[in-house]
Amino acid sequence: MTTLPNLLTLSRIGVTPILLALLYFHSPVTRWVALVLFAGAGLTDFLDGYLARHRGEVSAFGRILDPIADKLLVSSVIVILVAIEQIQGLVVVPAIVILCREILVSGLREYLAEVQVPMPVSRLAKWKTTLQMVALGFLVVGDEAGPAFLPVDAIGNTGLWVAAVLTLVTGYDYMVRGFKHVGNETPDAGTAPSTEMSVEPSTETATETATETATETAPSEPERGG
Repeated sequence: MTTLPNLLTLSRIGVTPILLALLYFHSPVTRWVALVLFAGAGLTDFLDGYLARHRGEVSAFGRILDPIADKLLVSSVIVILVAIEQIQGLVVVPAIVILCREILVSGLREYLAEVQVPMPVSRLAKWKTTLQMVALGFLVVGDEAGPAFLPVDAIGNTGLWVAAVLTLVTGYDYMVRGFKHVGNETPDAGTAPSTEMSVEPSTETATETATETATETAPSEPERGG
């Protein structure tokens, strides 16, 4: 738990409430500080996995905590941006799509983990996450604190729409792959009783065979003695 990759993951969780508090203050300074924290948290998302693999410190704790930290960070930032009306109007739609996808995939991953079926992250999902983080980064700063020559809100909103489209594609892919294993659960469960029933007759047959053998061999002993 105290390995460097796990500490980086924990730092991503720890910085989330600070980031949310900063976004409540409508000043350019707090917006830029929030962006720095958000970018740093996004960087730890890459570093914790990279260091865990290259240092041989991959752990069950890290595999469980990493996606939780990611979803806490992204979901919290989206909710607070909607609350302060940085995300408003139709742009709320892609925000809802992203949140719903996170919930669905989390539930599916939890189920597949119970039946010991891995669901690796696809390359398209990694691109989706990157674009999503960049778009949220622009929205964290916003036109209020961003440079005047740059349409910060427009860039962030457009990026969020594109990320939502990729979210639907990758979410559908995960659901199709996941439900294949859900459908295979019923046949496996149905074969269990037949296995138990097939064992009992074989046991009785073995007992009967042994009894018959003993009965046949018993009279032959006096014949050899005579």
